[in-house]
Amino acid sequence: MAGFRQVGWPGALLLAALLLLPGDAGAQRGTAGPIYQPNIDALLDGAEEWLARLEAQGWLLRGQFTGVLQGHTRIRSPYRGENSLSPRFSLENTQSIDLVLGRRLWRDAEVVAVPSVTRGFGLSNARGIAAFPNGEAFRLGSQDPYAFLSRLFLRQTIGLSADTEGQDPDPMRFAGPLPRERITITAGKVSVWDFFDDNRYAHDPRSQFLNWALIGAGAFDFAADARGFTNGLVLEWEDGTWGLRTGGFMVARRVNSLSLEPQFFKGWQWLAQVERSWEIGQRPGTVRLLGGLSRTRSATWAALTGAVLAGQEDTEGLRAFRTKGMAALNLEQEVNDSLGVFARLAWNDGRAQNWMFTEMDWSASAGLALAGQRWGRPEDTVGFGFNVGGLSDAHRRFLAAGGIGFITGDGRLRYAPETILETYYDIRLAPGLNAAANLQLVVNPAYNADRGPVPIFGLRLHAAF
Repeated sequence: MAGFRQVGWPGALLLAALLLLPGDAGAQRGTAGPIYQPNIDALLDGAEEWLARLEAQGWLLRGQFTGVLQGHTRIRSPYRGENSLSPRFSLENTQSIDLVLGRRLWRDAEVVAVPSVTRGFGLSNARGIAAFPNGEAFRLGSQDPYAFLSRLFLRQTIGLSADTEGQDPDPMRFAGPLPRERITITAGKVSVWDFFDDNRYAHDPRSQFLNWALIGAGAFDFAADARGFTNGLVLEWEDGTWGLRTGGFMVARRVNSLSLEPQFFKGWQWLAQVERSWEIGQRPGTVRLLGGLSRTRSATWAALTGAVLAGQEDTEGLRAFRTKGMAALNLEQEVNDSLGVFARLAWNDGRAQNWMFTEMDWSASAGLALAGQRWGRPEDTVGFGFNVGGLSDAHRRFLAAGGIGFITGDGRLRYAPETILETYYDIRLAPGLNAAANLQLVVNPAYNADRGPVPIFGLRLHAAF
């Protein structure tokens, strides 16, 4: 299929390694155990033991399905532009299936491939709201299932200490303890969110919040193609208290495009994150400071605004490789056995186009997650969160002049910061099978006080093995 052909020769070589190279089963530390959370194979007699034996032999096999149904009622809309959210009653759905295939190569090294199948659309084809309400929605929706290789990477872990700290909660890692102090090198096709801007309470749209600005820093233009993936190299060091991560990634060739910039030394993204973990009264917490530079073949908002006012349709001559500075602060803290809180602040310089994630130049979000111990449902979770996002002066002048971005653009603008509120209840139906009810309210969608507010209702079903 077309999606698999995008992997190219490096991907083909990694796939050959996955299928042909002998595994080093003895390199695994400890005894293979169950996956990091209860999974659906616990319902099938012998399935957990079979998967554990596969891991002991150097093979990794896991998978997931997520379906999301979202809709909104009629909203106030005195005018519309090319990227406006539809004012009519709307109902859309998305589905995703991932299969995680891994093979141990030599000591503490593995190759991992994740074939994926997606279908469906976000509301208004994922346009009209900067803090978009469905983290499972791509801007390239499809009526029919679309298969592609979402990830294909080689990972080498280098232990620097003899003591271990238990299993990494990453579902794309083999089970078993890891050295407390270690270096990890990863190269290949990945998601930037696999490594950066993690948060215990707000990072996974398949089990936590759905909104883009709650699962990641809204004003940080993370490198990705239009489906959310890129090619890159990541270096990580961590010792259980401190963590340092840095990486270089390919950027989209054009704004919000599926193809990546082939001139890597001209167009790129570099990220660096430092994190510090602690315990307050034996309650863990972590703060992460993320910085980045993103170099894309973009135009300044000022130049694009001048083109709109002059009626100039061809803006290709306005584009050049420009560097955007970005920063984000990310905090999480456990309060008691059932309650955790989180917060994020993010900023970018706002001079040139937002290129890949969404159109937001500053953002602030916070919220909490509450497990259901008090009502006898310890595996259930209730979440409450909000995000406030805004634009730079140059960016808002572009939209007010009638400019159209890749996710916003009503043809005109009465500017106000965009605010979203989200709450969900995620219920454990069985090991590895969860359902969630989700409600969101979007005030000033796409930063326009003339439109909305937009109440959004949703349902989610998630299964994993």
